Amino acid sequence: MARRFVAGETLEEALGAARACNEAGMSATLDYLGENVSTEEDARRVRDSYLEIYSRIAQEKLDANVSCKLTHLGLDIGNELCEELVFSIAEHALRQDSFLRVDMEGSAYTAATIEVVKKVRARIPSVGTVIQAYLFRSEADVRDLLERGCRIRLCKGAYKEPAEIAFSSKRGVDDNFVSLMKLLLPSGFYHGIATHDPHMIAETIRWAAEKKISKDDFEFQMLYGIRTDLQKQLVRDGYRLRIYIPYGQDWFPYFMRRLAERPANLMFFLKNFFSRR
Repeated sequence: MARRFVAGETLEEALGAARACNEAGMSATLDYLGENVSTEEDARRVRDSYLEIYSRIAQEKLDANVSCKLTHLGLDIGNELCEELVFSIAEHALRQDSFLRVDMEGSAYTAATIEVVKKVRARIPSVGTVIQAYLFRSEADVRDLLERGCRIRLCKGAYKEPAEIAFSSKRGVDDNFVSLMKLLLPSGFYHGIATHDPHMIAETIRWAAEKKISKDDFEFQMLYGIRTDLQKQLVRDGYRLRIYIPYGQDWFPYFMRRLAERPANLMFFLKNFFSRR
């Protein structure tokens, strides 16, 4: 089952998946799996792996960038170390004329992630982050980041969060997703609308057309192996689409945590596993 949703354990496998995406008219972002490293040595080793990813993307001339999680780069050890490592990755990405996307993790890391992103972006603008629509704080975060010219990937969010800080109903999450999308698209910056929900996709397409926002001014983003039917349809319709490609030896804990954090993910994955490609 995991093979359907994770490209493999090696960078070579991830690059192969990215190449296949490019050949199908889609961009890619590579995610080297792992979270919550506990030593500086491990964090620096992970940083070196990210540098290699960018070098290989440039060597292969792929239409791809990179996504990273800050706990994979020492955020639990200290903000200063994490900022140093993220800056060095962003600097390397800039030399390759590429872009770094800082993923969002559980709500315990939201504020720290945004602060690291803002500090790194003050020196290297080619860094963006992710906003999760199910958090109450997300509108304020979007407005703050837009004032700084930050590119944002908007997603619904997949972690289990308490009702005190997050919308508990699908309707609430969906309504906030649409509201945030309407803030992002006319902002003048290039954002990613990350969803597999046909209704959210249709609403984005409808609103962009109504506001005369070009198909080239934003992109949709989807996970590797999920709703490949929708992926192909968006490409046929002329929309930009980027596929999030996870890989690495930590695939098993990553996959199981996704299921444990939100039981609804289990049915989501099973439904897609048995659906036609």
